[in-house]
Amino acid sequence: MQNIELIGAILFALALLHTFAAKSFEVLAHRHPRHAGLFHLLGEVEVVFGFWAFVLIVFMALTNGGQAAIAYAESRHYTEPLFVFTVMVVAASRPVLEAVQQLLLAFSHKLPVRTELALAWLGLALVPLAGSLITEPAAMTLAALMLAPLVFRRGMPEPLKYAALGVLFVNVSIGGTLTSYAAPPVLMVAATWQWDSAFMASTFGWKAVIAVVINATVVSMLLRPHLRGKAANDDSITATATIEKAPPVPLAVTLIHLAFLAGVVVFGHHPVLFLGLFMLFLGFTSAYQRYQSPLIIKEALLVGFFLAGLVVLGGMQQWWLQPIVESLSPLALFFGATALTAITDNAALTYLGSLIDGISPQAQYMLMAGAVTGGGLTVIANAPNPAGVALLRRGFNDESIGMAGLLLGALAPTAVAAAAFLLL
Repeated sequence: MQNIELIGAILFALALLHTFAAKSFEVLAHRHPRHAGLFHLLGEVEVVFGFWAFVLIVFMALTNGGQAAIAYAESRHYTEPLFVFTVMVVAASRPVLEAVQQLLLAFSHKLPVRTELALAWLGLALVPLAGSLITEPAAMTLAALMLAPLVFRRGMPEPLKYAALGVLFVNVSIGGTLTSYAAPPVLMVAATWQWDSAFMASTFGWKAVIAVVINATVVSMLLRPHLRGKAANDDSITATATIEKAPPVPLAVTLIHLAFLAGVVVFGHHPVLFLGLFMLFLGFTSAYQRYQSPLIIKEALLVGFFLAGLVVLGGMQQWWLQPIVESLSPLALFFGATALTAITDNAALTYLGSLIDGISPQAQYMLMAGAVTGGGLTVIANAPNPAGVALLRRGFNDESIGMAGLLLGALAPTAVAAAAFLLL
């Protein structure tokens, strides 16, 4: 172990503590208006890991020299942060969002419950499972925007918001296991362990579906008394601010937006291609601005900054994480992976597992099951979680999501997911 690795571990621990203390900085901002700007900045969960990654690079420059620090920063792979940023912006565009709304409204009419309850259930169950097709970050973006005015709003009891948030995060984490390309932790090992989509669906996917449905149903029943009654018609229930005089989106524009989203997903592992598509997407939205709502550039950039910081800091944790993963028996590996995922990124954890020579199929299963099971416990546990926090935090008190509240809200759905993967 080198000194810089020890420094990296200490800074990683500080960043983790910072995420749990982020809500406290918002309180300090109200108490000390003179320094409110600084406290608001430190209270942004999405800023945390990027801030501490910058501190790491400074330490590295001071101890090993500037060239070593630059070389390390450039050696990291930033495809995932870039992809999450891109897919968030495209998936949250008005034509895509309205298309998803209309589809969910059509489904809601088929269910024997009130429209609001049906939409809440679909947002917590069907959309996370759709992440297996459109990728987890896109599913998180769409689900968050659909659920924001229904569940994550003023007037909803705060404990229920955290319960719903925990279910959303857990369901997105396990809902991407029906295919081999949509969930970051699966993608890290799919080629090495030769797991294709048929294997994922038959080994993990059907169990995940059961857990997702149970989690969404239970929390929807808890939310039921507090869901707002629908207005004059279902179209008034929107996932973004209502645009009263906005012209209807032509079918051709919607199809082009969906094509952009599909292209970004297909080329999700090739940043040169999906960023090129993103440039074309920005040009198209500018040309047909009358059919658009404001793009969530700021929110997506903050999420990308968070994930890039996690990539930089996480690259210094292999020296202590990998020996733990290698030393555990299969059953202990499941619970160990679930716990470790809460303090690391689950994709990083499965990647470390893929480096172990001769790892048994049972251990592979337990590592993956534990990694996706724990994906909702904290904001850093799964790559799409920061996107959910960025899009939903305004509906919470002080416009900030407490990490302790998220942890408590995710415990029950995490237990359901664990039971599904261990007992079924």
